[in-house]
Amino acid sequence: MGVLRPDFGVEKIMSDMNGDVISEVAAGTSLQPTPGMQWYVVHAYSGMEKAVERNIVERINRAGMQAKFGRFLVPTEEVVEIKNGQKKTTERRFFPGYVLVEMVMDDETWHLVKHTNKVTGFVGGAKNRPAPISEEDVQKIVNQMQVGTEKPRHKVEFETGEYVRVKDGPFTDFNGTVEEVNYDKNKVRVSVTIFGRATPVELEFSQIEKT
Repeated sequence: MGVLRPDFGVEKIMSDMNGDVISEVAAGTSLQPTPGMQWYVVHAYSGMEKAVERNIVERINRAGMQAKFGRFLVPTEEVVEIKNGQKKTTERRFFPGYVLVEMVMDDETWHLVKHTNKVTGFVGGAKNRPAPISEEDVQKIVNQMQVGTEKPRHKVEFETGEYVRVKDGPFTDFNGTVEEVNYDKNKVRVSVTIFGRATPVELEFSQIEKT
């Protein structure tokens, strides 16, 4: 029997009777549950999702219950932020406090997961008999993760028509309306009123803030 290992990235680890099987969860990947298993949502302390995954895996291995558990999924996406003029890509959890677990639901597995450190319980269903989520819902989450990996979303997003304040540069403390957003160059064109006339100026993301 294989030993389950926590994953540290897009790849998700699952175990089968013949040993460890490593599969990449990506858009288009079939997330049809392993025969006899279904996907469940586990509620964890926010910010502790990866720790909860590791804790559950450790308990599974100690209990020798690898055959009753499959894949784990911590929904994340990549976001781009600008700091001191430098573009930085970071990972953000878009469902904070939730971990998806593929498993056989019975009294033993319920008890193992429910009493794992930093787990507050399962989401949905009865108190001691959680309801699984659909394969379709899991696939939507995975597709969203893949989109976020291929085209990271900006941490701060501006919209055309939005009212902003200039906080740096020659137009500091001027307010204006966003006319155009260029995420590739991290710049916006803002219409500010100078001497009673609306004047378009090009600014860096870091030079403006939402009002």
